[in-house]
Amino acid sequence: MNVETGIQNQLDLSIIFVNYNTMQLMKDCIHSILSQPSSYSFEIIIADNHSSEDAKDEITGIHSSISWIQMGYNSGFARANNAAIRVAKGRNLLILNTDTLIIDNAIEKALQLFETDNQYAACGVQLLNPDHSLQISGAKTVLGGINTLLSFPYMGDLVRSFGKFIGTPPPSIETVSKKTDVDWIVGAFILTRKSVVEKSGLMDEDFFMYSEEIEWCSRLKKQGKLCLYDEPKVVHIGGGASKEFYKTSNWNNGKILWNKKGLQIIVSNMLRTRKEFGIFWFFLLDFFYCIEIPYFFVAMIIDHLFNFKNRKYLPKHFWGYLINIFRLQNYIPKMIINKPYFYKVN
Repeated sequence: MNVETGIQNQLDLSIIFVNYNTMQLMKDCIHSILSQPSSYSFEIIIADNHSSEDAKDEITGIHSSISWIQMGYNSGFARANNAAIRVAKGRNLLILNTDTLIIDNAIEKALQLFETDNQYAACGVQLLNPDHSLQISGAKTVLGGINTLLSFPYMGDLVRSFGKFIGTPPPSIETVSKKTDVDWIVGAFILTRKSVVEKSGLMDEDFFMYSEEIEWCSRLKKQGKLCLYDEPKVVHIGGGASKEFYKTSNWNNGKILWNKKGLQIIVSNMLRTRKEFGIFWFFLLDFFYCIEIPYFFVAMIIDHLFNFKNRKYLPKHFWGYLINIFRLQNYIPKMIINKPYFYKVN
């Protein structure tokens, strides 16, 4: 195939899903896409992380544009997306969660806006909760990623109060204006160009889950600005794959740091800090994770003494957090060396 013919045959958009036992959610999302008129050519690529559900034939039978990649193991978010990006035929790439619903032709609206905004390397849209209330859709980056402290069980409240006292605006973007510039976009909906990814690189395959899109956006941003559009709106149900994998119902609480999901969040936060900000901020964040242990213990005791009827955390939460921070230290030497390693916690 010559270059000219290849350009003519190139699709406008490749829509990429990562699936892990979310067949019904994915079917609903695909039907929400196909039920709306579109003037763009597209394909849908599904990278399946070794789901127990036998969904391939049913899903690919929905439409001729749908193809399936079987990863063969639970490879996480970054590796599965990368596998799909490598075979994508679209000049634009849409990373889309299976637990989303496309309303009011949001993909076409976003694509039309994005293709006229050549200064932007990637964009997101206004995400909505199932009740159509606003959901955080992106954020500004704080120096050293130190806003990670906001997720700490007790210290996070102290940091948040201090930020309000000195008038620091919150980094997370919930209410989007007509076009809001951000530093990173929530991974439920990231629209970028294949030409941008060829320069910035694929997602970092050291990540299993969480923070990989933040680190990726830091590299996309070197190729152009990132933004959120307010008019295209997408419903994000939340936690489709993570709820299934971690067997938890509370998908959106990053302050739950005492279970297996919490350990993965902590490890991924540390990995992102090491890669994006360097060794100083990496050690500083680890220091704060450790300092939270005595702070957590003392604050919990005070809370139990003076707030008996409405205790915030229980001893089991403290012990779970303590164990997770001790387990985190096993990963620290690998992160310091910064050689390729798959940080999927056991």
